[in-house]
Amino acid sequence: MSGDEIMTLVGRVAASVGWTLISVLIFYGGARLYDLLDPIDYREEIKRGNVAAAIQLAAVTIALAAIVIMAVAT
Repeated sequence: MSGDEIMTLVGRVAASVGWTLISVLIFYGGARLYDLLDPIDYREEIKRGNVAAAIQLAAVTIALAAIVIMAVAT
């Protein structure tokens, strides 16, 4: 491998790591925002065995992940 190929590879890896960090921050921010806006304490409800709360939280997590993927991909 030549020096230019290595630098291109390093640049692509750095870009990938950067976009991953941005995605994690956006996802975390969205999850915290949902947690602040919704009056239900999902963690406590799930601890008490509320399956509906667990399904709701899973659906929100999947929807938020889909939004972040589309935002980063475009």
